[in-house]
Amino acid sequence: MLELDKARGFVLDMDGVLYRGDDPLPGLVEFVETSQRRGIPFVFVTNNSMRTPDQYVTKLAGMGVSVAVDRIVTSGVSVLEYLVERFPRGTRLYIIGMPALHQVLLNDSTGYVLDTETPDLIVSGSDLTLTYEKLKIATLAIRRGAAWVATNPDTTLPVENGLWPGAGAILAALRATTDAEPVVVGKPEPVMMAQALRRMGVPPADAVMIGDRLDTDILGGIRAGMTTALVMTGVETPETIAAQASIKPDYIARDLGELVERAYGVAVAR
Repeated sequence: MLELDKARGFVLDMDGVLYRGDDPLPGLVEFVETSQRRGIPFVFVTNNSMRTPDQYVTKLAGMGVSVAVDRIVTSGVSVLEYLVERFPRGTRLYIIGMPALHQVLLNDSTGYVLDTETPDLIVSGSDLTLTYEKLKIATLAIRRGAAWVATNPDTTLPVENGLWPGAGAILAALRATTDAEPVVVGKPEPVMMAQALRRMGVPPADAVMIGDRLDTDILGGIRAGMTTALVMTGVETPETIAAQASIKPDYIARDLGELVERAYGVAVAR
C-alpha cells in the first residue's frame, strides 16, 4: 500500500467523487489546483459514455476548475483507444449509444463507418433511446460473427430521481440474445486503468485510484495493482461496504477533501 503523500499520480472517478450532479464536492478545487501547481499528474475517468471529454471540461469549468481535455477518459474514449489498436480505418461498425459516443467513434480522424446492415463490429453503451430495432441489428450482427465491445458493465445509471437502466442492462440483453460475451473496457476491467496510467506515465505501484464505488472504481484499481481510496460521497454506505467484504480499499475517507489534506497537507473548506 502506497502512502498518499508518496503518490506520483492519481486516477479519479468523477460523479460522486468530484461532484454530485452539478454541485462540486469538497476538495475538487484544492485537488486540481494543488496537483497542477506541484506537477503531480492526474486523470479523471468515468464509465459514462454519454458526454464527450470536451463537455466534461465545460462542466468542470463551471465548478471553478480548468482541466485539459486529455486529462479526461470516458468509456467512449477508452473504447476508441482500444479499437484503433485492433481495427483498421474503414471498419464498419454499429453503435448502441448516445450522440457523444457516436461523436467520439465516428469522425474523419477515426475513419470508422456506420453500418446498419453488415457491421464488422458492435459497440454498446448507455442509450436512453434504446429500441427493439437497435437490439435486433446488434443481435443479428453478433450472431453473424461481428466483434462486440461494450463501454462498461454498470447495470444502473444514477440520476436525480433514482437509478435508471445502465449500459450493463443493454449488455445483459445482448448477452441473452446472442450467447456471446463482449470485451468490456470500462471499470473494473483493466483496459481503462491501463490507459489512464499510460497518460500519466506512472506505474501502478506509484498511483492511487480514488472512487466512490467498490465494484467498479476500487475493484478496478485493485486489479490494476494500484493503491485505492474510497470516498463516502457517492453510492457506498457503511452497510454496502460491510456487504462487499471481499473488496477492500486501502483508504476510506469522508470525501476527496480529506484525501487532499492527507496527501498534500492542504486545508479544505467545507
